[in-house]
Amino acid sequence: MDAKQEEDLHQVYYAHDNSDHSSQNSQIDTALTTRPKIPIWRITISLILLFLNYFLAQYDKFILSYFQDDVISSLHLSSSAYGVLSGYATGIVYALLALPTAFVADYTAARVWVLTVAAVWWSLCAIFQGLSHNFWQILLARIGMGIGQAPVEAVSVSLISDLLRQDYVFFGESLLYVGVYIGEAVSGQIAVAFARTGTPWNNALIAMGIVGVVIALLVRVFVPEPKRQISLVMANNERQNPGSTVASTAFAPMLTARKNILSTFRYLAHMRSFYLLVLSSAFRQLGGYVFGYYMPSYLSNLYPSEPSLLSRYGIIVGVVGSVTVLSGGLITSLMWSRTKLLPLYLTAIGGMISSIFVLLMLFSLNASNGDPNRGTKVLYGTMSIAYMTAELWLGAINSLIALLLPPHTKTFGLAVWSLIQVLISSSGPQIVGLSLRNTEPESGAYLEKTRIALAVIIPVGYWLAGIGFLLALPLVKLDIAGRFVEGRLQWCGRKGAFLAGGCVLGALVVALFIVSIYYSTT
Repeated sequence: MDAKQEEDLHQVYYAHDNSDHSSQNSQIDTALTTRPKIPIWRITISLILLFLNYFLAQYDKFILSYFQDDVISSLHLSSSAYGVLSGYATGIVYALLALPTAFVADYTAARVWVLTVAAVWWSLCAIFQGLSHNFWQILLARIGMGIGQAPVEAVSVSLISDLLRQDYVFFGESLLYVGVYIGEAVSGQIAVAFARTGTPWNNALIAMGIVGVVIALLVRVFVPEPKRQISLVMANNERQNPGSTVASTAFAPMLTARKNILSTFRYLAHMRSFYLLVLSSAFRQLGGYVFGYYMPSYLSNLYPSEPSLLSRYGIIVGVVGSVTVLSGGLITSLMWSRTKLLPLYLTAIGGMISSIFVLLMLFSLNASNGDPNRGTKVLYGTMSIAYMTAELWLGAINSLIALLLPPHTKTFGLAVWSLIQVLISSSGPQIVGLSLRNTEPESGAYLEKTRIALAVIIPVGYWLAGIGFLLALPLVKLDIAGRFVEGRLQWCGRKGAFLAGGCVLGALVVALFIVSIYYSTT
């Protein structure tokens, strides 16, 4: 990189006086590390506690999913009202509150404290959900829970990316995301046990809240605040130009992002791959959200004579999903020295292949000529393959994003990443809920409409994501090499597109939320 390019990058991330350079360089040397030095026993305890906290933070979603019919009947909800609870009720709050809480975590260098306070808050809100008696009570409790859940993923991913060295981060993040699949497995077993004993669904939320408070306190006691690790872009520039000042010249100004959040947005806007990566990931999550919220109840209604279906469904998700996401992280870690792009291939190709088996799941009874015994065999087989191909991605792709972001503001950057994803992906349950309005949940029409919605939304989401990730491959290469978009962004170019996209997304979210609230109360 020549002097002209260095100057361009310097202007991108703020113009600093020459007198500040030496102090900034020394700041980088002392504030960042190239290899974390934390005892293995403490890393192990930290990963376990972060996993448990993340698992519990996701658990309310599975309760709503597996107990959908019970929730609707006991709280006298419409399908649109359920769509609000499973979509933007927490999605909007989660997305918006993630930014200030992540900023506080970076600004104060107190990520563990932020995570602890957030965990206590969402645990209390989970208890209030269990004590709700109508739509507005549970809606307010879920909005409150969204506030507490907002920083959990971004802060957890940020901590793990600094607890482990770069080539192990992928496996460490995959351990965190096992919580998603264990949650499904546990929820399936609880749903079956509660149905057999007549235990009300809200007991699970109350128990979850109590355990959450205990885990929050343990996180504060045992999880350290690790030293920030240099980013992948910094490390790559140093390898290509040993002893160069590229990293310090271009990235030292990012230290001031703790005082000015606009610098993080500038960094993201200058990344060549960020737009495609976040949109692709959002569409992948959209398909996953619809799958998670509506597939269990759809399959229960499709096979009403199979009382153990939800239990087996949960076991498949828990076992196959957990093994698959860990495999994705492990494979990426093992191949890290050879290629940095494997997460994109795993996500893109795996999701597109999985969509075929998702369709076979939905039409498993038709494929078996209406025979429930044969249908469940087809269902379990195709579902296992669907998870084996689709779920390699979570830990790997989020690790890559964390390593691409500037160290001192990575939590805030991850929150921006999550915000865009949540606003887009939460629209899936909203759309399905609106499509099912004025339809009785126990009717054949409800089952057919659900099948059509799932058969369209999930494969389309997976394929849009796959195409997007494949198109992003050359752009990620440029970003890793430090070849960001140079110079100042123009309003008629990337800056204008960035702002316009945000405005359009915001308008669609508000419109969809208002429509959903209207139909849920009429």
